[in-house]
Amino acid sequence: MPKRGKKYKEAAALVDRLTLYDTAEAIGLVLKAAPAKFDETVEVHLKLGVDGRHADQQVRGAIVLPHGTGKTSRVLVFAKGPKEVEAKEAGADYVGAEDMAEKIQKEGWFDFDVVVATPDMMGVVGRLGKLLGPKGLMPNPKSGTVTMDITKALEDIKAGKVEYRLDKTNIIHTPVGKVSFGAEKLADNFNALVEAVVKAKPTAAKGQYLRSVTVASTMGPGVKVNPARLANN
Repeated sequence: MPKRGKKYKEAAALVDRLTLYDTAEAIGLVLKAAPAKFDETVEVHLKLGVDGRHADQQVRGAIVLPHGTGKTSRVLVFAKGPKEVEAKEAGADYVGAEDMAEKIQKEGWFDFDVVVATPDMMGVVGRLGKLLGPKGLMPNPKSGTVTMDITKALEDIKAGKVEYRLDKTNIIHTPVGKVSFGAEKLADNFNALVEAVVKAKPTAAKGQYLRSVTVASTMGPGVKVNPARLANN
């Protein structure tokens, strides 16, 4: 275990690890226990009662949070012709095709947070699977990042769209804002995310769907939320 600093220990002392808190209480504790001097990100960790190894139990999607994430995403768009022009006009940070793929492959360039592609460019993007996949950057129709409507995709991303997807341990990790947002905005974002994940429940999922729900700031301790009170579980 890494050695914890004095500030972290003081913050952790505010949280009872065995208690399942209501959403408002949990977020209040996260804010009180955020020990860093910078504006920490607040993340939600949802452990689901599914087995992501099975295709019919995958949980993946995207949602525009009511108050955004507090972070402006840099977007790379793979497009050609009129769609390239559209992407530039809609505020894409980088636009290109084979030239961008080469830059990623040869230079190890990753100065972007989200990748969007038109369907016809997936042949080019597909070759980058081993580089983009492990970083969670591969465009996907389910999350709205493989699309012909480049303008809407960019508007959503810039407005604070977040993707949610299972990791190998069937947990979803998603940011819902910054400590500076305050309790009310964070609760709105938190509820919107949980609602989206609950709606995305696969029909093949059996038993309790939301197994555990934890909220934490970047440097602060995790606070557990009572999953039974969250949604149709």
